Amino acid sequence: MRRVVSLWLPRFAIECQFLMRPQAWRSTSSARDEPPLALVAKEGQQLRLAALNRAAAQAGLVPGLPLAEARALLPALRSRERDPPFERRALEWLCDWAQRFSPWAACEAAPGEKELCDGGEAGLWLDITGCAHLFGGEEALLTALLERLSKLGLTARAGLADTPGAAWAAARFLTDETQCGKRLEPEGQRAALAGLPVAALRLEAWQGELLARFGLTRIGALYDLPPAGLEPRLGRALKRRLEQALGLLDEPLSPKRPQAPFEERLVFGEPIAATEDIERGAERLILALCRRLRADGQGLRRLRLTAHRVDGSLDALALGVSRATRDSGHLRRLLAQHLEDIDPGFGIEVLSLEAERAEPLSDQQLSLASAGAAKEAAALIDRLTGRLGEGRVFRVTPHESHWPEAAQKKSAPLPGRKASNENWTPWRARSRPLRLLPNPEPIEALALLPDSAPARFLWRRQQHQVARAEGPERILPEWWSLPEGGQSLKARDYFRVEDLEGRRFWLFRAEGRWYLHGLFG
Repeated sequence: MRRVVSLWLPRFAIECQFLMRPQAWRSTSSARDEPPLALVAKEGQQLRLAALNRAAAQAGLVPGLPLAEARALLPALRSRERDPPFERRALEWLCDWAQRFSPWAACEAAPGEKELCDGGEAGLWLDITGCAHLFGGEEALLTALLERLSKLGLTARAGLADTPGAAWAAARFLTDETQCGKRLEPEGQRAALAGLPVAALRLEAWQGELLARFGLTRIGALYDLPPAGLEPRLGRALKRRLEQALGLLDEPLSPKRPQAPFEERLVFGEPIAATEDIERGAERLILALCRRLRADGQGLRRLRLTAHRVDGSLDALALGVSRATRDSGHLRRLLAQHLEDIDPGFGIEVLSLEAERAEPLSDQQLSLASAGAAKEAAALIDRLTGRLGEGRVFRVTPHESHWPEAAQKKSAPLPGRKASNENWTPWRARSRPLRLLPNPEPIEALALLPDSAPARFLWRRQQHQVARAEGPERILPEWWSLPEGGQSLKARDYFRVEDLEGRRFWLFRAEGRWYLHGLFG
């Protein structure tokens, strides 16, 4: 059964200033202990209050009030211009932080993406299906989540229900300062929502006002009402929101980071910091992950180890393998090379290991020799990649292009499925050099006729007398894909020349100038 947490942050725009950049304000106290403070936004030619801290709200100020009028009512009011992009970054940081409670986390509309004078509230979604037992149950998870947010200096309310709509309503209409978290029993949100105002269905303001005119102020009054009677005036939004809240219609939500197909998490009773403890935790996660992969007939191609620190920050380690595997010993050796790079900070409270990429992997074995050699080659490549870095170990394969600079490309070190261009070779490829210079080098050449091969040329201060020459071969780049750095479709006339000492060169002429591009063996 799906279980969703809606996290409501009513003063996020104000409090995230202390969360992300405490140097912008006094660092001697939290946001709650600050004097009256407001964020202002420009509407037309007038500055209005966009978000208030607790002291300013208790003094009677409200969002939307002109700044001049607010200062007349409260001379001690401090103000600062609102920064929606900063608030968005802060909310995304908090979404990453919340993944210690669930790998599935998403942001609601961030402050600044709605009306500028919305009060500066924000919210998060957490899908905790299958995660509550790691924290001792749903009530314990809610308590731990709200306590950690309070330590970060954030005012938060949370609702837990079967559907996102019911959780959203519970967080905003069933909580207060004495009870910051509300858990709705499974399949019990219909009765819980009946007494709430229709605004709990996430309707627009004009829709709530129109329902109030009809005397429909509570959600329970809509249960037995035919939707066709209100649809001409309110549209389909009312019916859709009601069915989503009651679980009659699915409401898809997209997480901030795509959920990995396989993941294992380890929650520690006390934060750990020693490298040996991190190694033991990673080993337990690898063994559990490999068991799940084997049960599903899968092998991972890329894994990610994430350490959630007690101060709310993250440290992640990502590794890739050249061939799908679920060999726990091989994965332990790969991770062991990089575990020292993880900074535990003040301690790690959660370790998570996920297979970011997985693909089918069968247990069949073709032959002892071939299977052993392939496994050893894959293990060697993985160790080299771990030491040298991703992208440093590769093989060169042909690329379908007649342009010399683009006739090959970097590919994975171990071949997978054979590509259609694996055996592709350009026309007259045997007459081209195996070694090309990094960039064509200009030379001074003397040709007896305008379109003939040079009789001699000067390259790197050394004169070469041409004994034999063959060409020209005119080459043009593909008009639909110019090589990197190419500026225009300029023809090149290539010549294969040999000097009196028997050395062979690959020269070309372009726009009246000569260049040396390659050397024959």
